[in-house]
Amino acid sequence: MPSEPNHILEFPGGYTRSTGPVIGRFLTELRAGRIVGVRTAARKVLVPPLEYDPETGEPTLTTPGQTGPVRDPVREPALSYDFVEVGPAGTVREWTWVDPPRKNHPLDRPFAWALIRLDGADTSLVHAVDAGTVKAMRAGLRVWPRWRPDRVGSITDIECFVPEVTTIVANVRTAYTVTPGGALGRYLDGLSRNVFLAGQCPTCRSVYVPYRLSCPQCGSVIDDEVEVGPGGSVTTFAINNLPDPRAPQVPFVSAYILLDGADIPIIALLAEVPAGEVAEGMRVRAVFEGGTVKWFAPEREA
Repeated sequence: MPSEPNHILEFPGGYTRSTGPVIGRFLTELRAGRIVGVRTAARKVLVPPLEYDPETGEPTLTTPGQTGPVRDPVREPALSYDFVEVGPAGTVREWTWVDPPRKNHPLDRPFAWALIRLDGADTSLVHAVDAGTVKAMRAGLRVWPRWRPDRVGSITDIECFVPEVTTIVANVRTAYTVTPGGALGRYLDGLSRNVFLAGQCPTCRSVYVPYRLSCPQCGSVIDDEVEVGPGGSVTTFAINNLPDPRAPQVPFVSAYILLDGADIPIIALLAEVPAGEVAEGMRVRAVFEGGTVKWFAPEREA
């Protein structure tokens, strides 16, 4: 265990230094909610702005309207810098994840330190990105600054950068009432009596469930009403791993079940059996509850 420090170096009241014309302008713009860089003689935009070009060592000073550097500020009193507003959005070039954050870090939750190339800039700015999870971070991620409301002229006036909005969640809920027609009404009436009603075509003799008024194959009018099921066989099935309010548990099975006496299967929940034990051809039987089919379950031997 490291021992507690027994020496402290401190400047009472804080250490004060002048910012100079370049960093001073940068910090002043931050206080106003803007980000600026400085353009070099080679037309590159440095962010944060610098007084000297890191590639050539030349000062980034220019006279108004002049594109090249001016080296003699004594003989040229009207010297200035070519400041350029950039961003505010940018693109993550490189990043590293911080988990957990330390006491003096800008955020109290896991975040990323990132090199961010702001739009219009030719160099990258180091800042924090509040991405939520490490999975959200990637090179090429588009980010925007989150500004503090009480800005004072500091790089921390940008609290952090946050990912660009690319998706939204819309809660969708529609309440409606179904008025069944003649065929569906007859079918639902049968379910209320724990009976599956089907229609049998008088021409091709096919039996359809739910009950319907015409044959989809030959178009004949169906007048013959027959009862099918309640037992049947699984023709195919799927194991579902997403929750469903109708299902007893996750994972659950939805299956196509060919009822005894029918020629087409119906889809329904399959329960009271482990998902891994369901198989094609399995014999099942309807479980009725509240005037409808709750689900199907394996047939039990008497």
